[in-house]
Amino acid sequence: MSENVIQKIRANVESAVLGKEHTVRLSVVALLAGGHVLLEDAPGLGKTSLARAIARTLGCKFTRLQFTPDLLPSDILGANIYRPNTGEFEFRAGPVFTNILLADEINRTTPRTQSALLEAMSEQQVSVEGKTMQLDKPFLVIATQNPFEFEGTYPLPENQLDRFMVCLEVGYPERETEREVFRRHRSGEPTDVLDAVTNGQEIVALQKQVQDVRVDEAIADYILDIIAATRKHPDLSLGVSTRGALTLYRAAQAMALVDGRDYVIPDDIKELCLPVLAHRIVCRGAARDGHRQRARQVLNAILDGITVPT
Repeated sequence: MSENVIQKIRANVESAVLGKEHTVRLSVVALLAGGHVLLEDAPGLGKTSLARAIARTLGCKFTRLQFTPDLLPSDILGANIYRPNTGEFEFRAGPVFTNILLADEINRTTPRTQSALLEAMSEQQVSVEGKTMQLDKPFLVIATQNPFEFEGTYPLPENQLDRFMVCLEVGYPERETEREVFRRHRSGEPTDVLDAVTNGQEIVALQKQVQDVRVDEAIADYILDIIAATRKHPDLSLGVSTRGALTLYRAAQAMALVDGRDYVIPDDIKELCLPVLAHRIVCRGAARDGHRQRARQVLNAILDGITVPT
């Protein structure tokens, strides 16, 4: 039953976001694991379309928020508004009160505003003026940023990056795929005609099912070996945190479920290692625009040097 629902989700999203099967797959993994997605790539490659396609596929509420330098935390969370006719304050909910939040160009706003999302992403709740309010489930943040443009941007700090389960690149499509994009867009935006194939309740049930996926002790040791290697590698000034290790563990459980298994295999860890860990480590002396590439090289070297459990 769960496998059928997951395949319907993937197929529906892929019908609107062509040639991005791997990106869609990992986005679904993050969704089922209760994580969030950071999309790093040039403008115009389908990052917004991916977020909209996921929202329409799930039949969930979708909100897009354009991050700008003058955006305030209250513009995300909401604020108490004074009503003169009643003499009372009334809370006006911000765009974070949704199911799928697209944080577009998240690195264009100040660190103070970026940090307003931390509690929502970690705890699925929001605190405003001492009052804590729970967010609806499921709750998924899909954030975008352009890694090639630095003027007027504020790099995401490590504690913010650590809240994203996966960091993905969309990439340019193949020639024939792009030709098909031309054809699909003749009559409008494909995501506008997508029908929901599931609902929020089913997604929450799948998220609970992820927690029951078995992880053998040998697989857990494999994860811990990788994490330990990042903490003592000479080219890294910052290794993976315990939160990062747990995130890899949970993402592997979700990937197993996406692939129709109730147990994790070493290939799940190997496939997830770069998208889950590369944005969590800091390389010594790496330039800002070359950091991700260097981080992937280090992680690949770590994977090559660790014995894979059988």
